Amino acid sequence: MEQHDHLLATARQYGYVEGDQVWLRPFMTLPARRVGQVKDSPDTSLVYFAQRFELFRTKVEDLLAKMADSDNKGSFLMKALHLKEQIASYDGLGDFESLHHRLTEAEEGINVTIAQNREKNMATKMGVLQELEALRDTLDFQTATERVKALRQIWIKTGPVEKEQIEPMEARFRAAVDAFMQRKRDFLADKKAMTNRVQDKYMALIRQSEVLQESDDFENTTRKLKQLQQEWKDIDASLPRKQANDLWTRFRAAHNHFFERLKVHINTKRAENQPEDNLARKRGLVAEAEALLHRPMSEAVTRAKELQAAWKKVGPVRGEESDRVWEQFIAACDKVFELSSLEHYIRKRHGGAPEPGTRDERVGTRVQALREFVKSDRQEQLVLEENLSKLTVSPGNEAFRTMLQGKIRAFERKIRTKNHLIDLLQKGALV
Repeated sequence: MEQHDHLLATARQYGYVEGDQVWLRPFMTLPARRVGQVKDSPDTSLVYFAQRFELFRTKVEDLLAKMADSDNKGSFLMKALHLKEQIASYDGLGDFESLHHRLTEAEEGINVTIAQNREKNMATKMGVLQELEALRDTLDFQTATERVKALRQIWIKTGPVEKEQIEPMEARFRAAVDAFMQRKRDFLADKKAMTNRVQDKYMALIRQSEVLQESDDFENTTRKLKQLQQEWKDIDASLPRKQANDLWTRFRAAHNHFFERLKVHINTKRAENQPEDNLARKRGLVAEAEALLHRPMSEAVTRAKELQAAWKKVGPVRGEESDRVWEQFIAACDKVFELSSLEHYIRKRHGGAPEPGTRDERVGTRVQALREFVKSDRQEQLVLEENLSKLTVSPGNEAFRTMLQGKIRAFERKIRTKNHLIDLLQKGALV
């Protein structure tokens, strides 16, 4: 009842009934206007329109409360203006003038806030523009592109500026972005062209290497491939890592293929030349052994033993030349050892005293001694031959037979060597 009376009192303060119509009293510059028609009774109708005003007032209160709690007050401007506009035509009875003032204050507050925000937006966008325009001179396009994306997002999320500044700033923003993107496209095009030129250089060297990899002209091809390797190093440019690795792998494959073939070729040639090298080395050992007869016997015997050890380390020689060079070497060493034994015999015969006599007498002494040695060797050889002739043919005697045959051949060598020394002594080649 109290509420009803309050509404009725408010309605009568701001409205009245004239005839069967309900009127709103004039306020501000607005004239009185009809807001409705009397239905049941004048008081009931007045209360009805007072309640409609309360509904409208509640909308205004809710809007102002939300504005007070919001950081984005500008977003409520249109709703405030709409409610403010409705005041002139809303059918209700109440203090519309008060609501109009409150909405006007709110509108002014929003406009102040909007102006302040637009100033901030202006400062933010100017900062974006300056940074964008500064990126026109960058060469680090990867980093700069990410920064342009970020600046674009800042631009989009930043609120509007003053209306007259919108189009000029948008045009400046688009121009800055377009200029950056055009420079980036030009840079990438130049980079791709440079990359293609570098790749062409590498590919030219690869193709030359692949042509040469099967060459059998090993000497000249080795020189050419090393020249290509130097030219590869001299290319002063870089490529993306994977592209560079792929090209290098292909280049190295051609070179590795050739140098593996070269290694096989060298080994083959070395194997083919080995017997000839062995023959040359053995001939050198023969020559040195034959010269030992003219050196002091103590040195000659030691060196002859060293040459025999060296002979065992030399590889084989092919064909008949193998036996021929061996016979020469063993004959030369035998002469050294036989001559050493002869000199030992002579010294022992004189009890270590200096050998008397002339040179011819000393030669005669040695010849005579050698003849006695030959005679002794022949006697032993004859005994061995006699024993061999008496040996029956049976598997159990084969080892003994082989031994006898070996000793007989050894005496043949001894006798042949001593006779050769006798010949050298008589020709004056020794002593």
